[in-house]
Amino acid sequence: MTTVAFLGLGIMGGPMARNLVRAGFDVIGFNRSRPPVDRLVEQGGRAADSIAEAVRAADVVVTMLPDSSDVEEVVLGEGGVLASAKEGVLLIDCSTIRPETSKSVAATAERFGVRVLDAPVSGGEQGAIDGALSIMVGGAPEDFEAARPVLDAVGKTIVRVGPAGAGQTVKAANQLIVAGNLELVAEAIVFLEAQDVDTDAATKVLAGGLAGSAVLDRKSAGMFAREFTPGFRLALHHKDLGIVESTARESGVVLPLGAVVSQLVAALVARGDGGLDHSALLKLAEELSGRGRKS
Repeated sequence: MTTVAFLGLGIMGGPMARNLVRAGFDVIGFNRSRPPVDRLVEQGGRAADSIAEAVRAADVVVTMLPDSSDVEEVVLGEGGVLASAKEGVLLIDCSTIRPETSKSVAATAERFGVRVLDAPVSGGEQGAIDGALSIMVGGAPEDFEAARPVLDAVGKTIVRVGPAGAGQTVKAANQLIVAGNLELVAEAIVFLEAQDVDTDAATKVLAGGLAGSAVLDRKSAGMFAREFTPGFRLALHHKDLGIVESTARESGVVLPLGAVVSQLVAALVARGDGGLDHSALLKLAEELSGRGRKS
């Protein structure tokens, strides 16, 4: 039985670790707060009280962490993955971080005999629960093949997109598209509600045409209901759009629409809405039209 250490059992990591247990892996979980670890134990996993304890006997280590600095601390820091894991372990980082950080971590890990894939995911909380995530992977082809059994347990669309850092670059593009789509769906909802139309019928016909999208399918009902329980928090999307903007600037790429959406997300976070789902872009869209309401 392959032993998998799973570090980071939050909204996405918790369901992913549970799906690995269901797939027959021996999963050892570690999280900064204890309750998610206890839930994993109830679901058939094992608990660790430290990173070192979690990874010491692992064949594969999966990390699902909030930001670049967290990955650097957990992987490179004292008592971290590189200091504690056995040689030859496969590290799959499913966090969304800067491409340059992924490249740096992979280069450092190579000196320790640790293989690394950057494998950020898309699909939100429901995708994690259903084991249907889209996973964009950067790293060596042979390491990608070695990771397939683990990735297959948590994802549905799994594609190697290039060398180290490539997965993060594609994830940045994903976050750009999702943010832009969310903003346009929000504006369309405000537009529709201002007219004398059946919004349920309008959404149905829009979803069946070229305007249809996963965002419209999965997010519109909650947006119409002003229900913004986080599946993916605005604060995290704000972080991701910062990655998009900085990487684009380094590459000499101009993203005019992306920059506008990034500022709208930043405004919501700045005023205290960072804990809401990213579909809460609707709140600002309707307020800009003087149609704000309590949600």
